[in-house]
Amino acid sequence: MSVDQVLKHVDEDLTNSVARLLDLLRIPSISTDPAYKDDCDRAADWLVEDLQSLGMDASKRDTPGHPMVVAHAEGGGTHVMFYGHYDVQPVDPLKLWNSPPFEPALEETDKGPVIRGRGSSDDKGQLMTFVEACRAWKAVNGTLPAKISIFFEGEEESGSPSLVPFMEANKDELTADVALICDTGLFGDSTPAIVTRLRGLLGEELTITGPDKDLHSGMYGGIARNPIRVLSKIIASLHDNTGRIMVPGFYDGVEELPADIAQQWNDLGFDNAQFLGEVGLGVPAGEDGRTGLEMIWSRPTCEVNGIGGGYQGKGFKTVLPAKATGKISFRLVPGQDPLKLRDSFRKFVQDQLPEDCSVEFTGHGASPASEMSTDHPAFEKARAALTDEWPNPAAFVGCGGSIPIAGHFKDILDMDAMLIGFGKDDDQIHSPNEKYDLSSFHKGIRSWVRVLDALSK
Repeated sequence: MSVDQVLKHVDEDLTNSVARLLDLLRIPSISTDPAYKDDCDRAADWLVEDLQSLGMDASKRDTPGHPMVVAHAEGGGTHVMFYGHYDVQPVDPLKLWNSPPFEPALEETDKGPVIRGRGSSDDKGQLMTFVEACRAWKAVNGTLPAKISIFFEGEEESGSPSLVPFMEANKDELTADVALICDTGLFGDSTPAIVTRLRGLLGEELTITGPDKDLHSGMYGGIARNPIRVLSKIIASLHDNTGRIMVPGFYDGVEELPADIAQQWNDLGFDNAQFLGEVGLGVPAGEDGRTGLEMIWSRPTCEVNGIGGGYQGKGFKTVLPAKATGKISFRLVPGQDPLKLRDSFRKFVQDQLPEDCSVEFTGHGASPASEMSTDHPAFEKARAALTDEWPNPAAFVGCGGSIPIAGHFKDILDMDAMLIGFGKDDDQIHSPNEKYDLSSFHKGIRSWVRVLDALSK
């Protein structure tokens, strides 16, 4: 059977595909709240039953937290492992929802029909695009086009405490040729993207102590050391006037973007002014000489996330504080060692401390960046398949945030992951009134049909 017949079946069965997604969305599988433990179990059971209906060897696997769902189906071609998560974010504040978050519905908007409900985009709608693609293949051909494994997690929205131990304990079963992850989005509204670069994260909190108590600024101002002033000077020294980060050794291991990837990014037509204009800004503030996409996808950053110290209540109090606190985060790129940079940052701070001051550090995570090798033939096959489905050519892109599962696939199972998703920036994931465009769901299913076809050859 040709891929066109499978795509035709997807189109004809879309109403049923939406109905199945709505059924899954009705289950309030909020992983972070113990009150919803049974609902997380129920969501896992729903997925097991659905996958078994496709002839897959599917089962629910217990963990100390919420269960995993693992399924396998035999086939030829590349062995792919598909990952998604069935848990969802809490719905608070409930009063900001225009309709009950777990009474999902197809809704007409001025931009077209959307599937409204918690988890519609993150990640139930996305994972069901793949399941529905498998369903269409099975309906038309009686078999699946490739050897497929499926791995659904129930704790992604609550820190994934069971994920790494489960992957380490089941390495042989979970290892495939390549992993597919559907938890990302399109570039704009109609350009498919394969995320191949994810930034890492280093979080540091520093507390500078000067006097042993808060002091009257009239009696002590000028003669006593002010920790806020010390902290401010240190923070100001983190960047030079060109936007470069001044922590010694910070750029060790950072490489320039490959020319072919840089060209793909340039072809995306990213508009700095439009991107920043959506949040009331207009002028890029990163390193001089870098494009906007380089700044958010392939260059490391240092940002101040919070400052505290002194009197912060209503009115005014002339106090010289005993302590000042800063919260600093670094987004890291491939080649950077987060532990080495943590030591360098702390020394950078300590070297600037004046007499009569001390500093205490608290770490808030240190994870390296991830970079997938596009040399694997599956990457170009998938990019070509996505290009066939969408109006614009697919591109290998970066992601400014961190998606730990991609790194775990590489570090634990030694396989690269392709992050292919169909969400949009306005899907309001983690917020009230979350939605998933019907076009994203429909073309997402069609996209996976094409990708599976390409990987089977």
